[in-house]
Amino acid sequence: MELRRRAQRMIAEFWGDAYSFGLDVLTSLEDKVQALGKNPLIVGNVRYIGNKLQRYHIVPGTLPNTPISDVARLRNAILTSEPDCVVAVGGGSTIDGVKAATAWAVLGGELEQYFGTGHITQTLEKTGRELLPIMAVQTVAGSGAHLTKYSNVTLTNGQKKLIVDEALVPKVSLFDYSVTATVPVETSLDGALDAMSHLLEVFFGAGEGYVHLAKLVDVGLPLILRSAPRLLLERANLEVREELGLASDLGAMAIMLGGTNGPHLTSFSLVSLASHGRACAILAPYYTAFFAPAITPQLQVVAGILADFGYLSPRAVELEGRELGLAVAGAMLEFLERLGYPTSLGELPGFTESYIERALRAAADPQLSMKLKNMPIPFGNDDLEKYMRPLLEAAAAGDLSLVP
Repeated sequence: MELRRRAQRMIAEFWGDAYSFGLDVLTSLEDKVQALGKNPLIVGNVRYIGNKLQRYHIVPGTLPNTPISDVARLRNAILTSEPDCVVAVGGGSTIDGVKAATAWAVLGGELEQYFGTGHITQTLEKTGRELLPIMAVQTVAGSGAHLTKYSNVTLTNGQKKLIVDEALVPKVSLFDYSVTATVPVETSLDGALDAMSHLLEVFFGAGEGYVHLAKLVDVGLPLILRSAPRLLLERANLEVREELGLASDLGAMAIMLGGTNGPHLTSFSLVSLASHGRACAILAPYYTAFFAPAITPQLQVVAGILADFGYLSPRAVELEGRELGLAVAGAMLEFLERLGYPTSLGELPGFTESYIERALRAAADPQLSMKLKNMPIPFGNDDLEKYMRPLLEAAAAGDLSLVP
């Protein structure tokens, strides 16, 4: 109970009145939509839309991973219906699609020009235009899309790219954790692992600022470690659903305070193989082992939590550098095994060496350079062959000893 209270307090203090979260808060949806605009376009799952909202224009959400074709469809719906606000009801993919489509509809041009950091805000300032207000109604714990400045979009070649812009933060957000009980267990576990990746990647990449982020990890990581395994046996348990929802929101707070790095970057090239959360979780131990010499203080915090849950010996917390990194990475892999997840890229159906080549090409793309800069050991393009290739080969083989 104490962990939940701490999480609730941190989330409420960070987002204030703009965010309604908890169990059974969906009952306020109709009032919040009507307060935002008189002519909303509603995008997403009609299962959660009240009777009063059925009279508005409603269009389907996006497919998983937000294909650019769906973003174009949503942009056209915005241009056709001319709403005064847009309400996204669904998981992270639909919310990301609404963010990107709203910016694209208002600013014009090609969506490609907005990938990267801050390009939407720059264009808004240059043109004097304003984005339509966005309301995000989250239905799946994990991505944190309902609270953040990020929009992930998958191009026609299967490569995912990212828009990062403060202008995309929804004006109003709502997440009723109880609705996640209708979500398949596998999807919910993928979301829990995505939230875990948000917490740990930002924490590891924070440099001297890691102390400020430690409180998020101290609460969010235990919530995931104790509730994700319970979900396998207690799908409808609302306490479990609430804890994973709170952890997801703490992960969202982390990525508003800092940025993700290696696992997220590589996951963008694995869209056709695995869900985003699953790909990040498989990659995280191998990146952790590589980053270890630069993040001993952060690893000691994480090792202590993993030890509390039986994944590590308490003595491991006393290790440093590479030894500590390998111990933590091994515990992360054990957690995946407990959930029934693969622990290497090679176990993913359809994986071939071509995905490593794709990931290396993506890492060299300037529009994704923020992920390289966020790493605890930053990479330049010259480092990709020397360090990233063998790291990914280690992840493909499932062998931590091969990590450079």
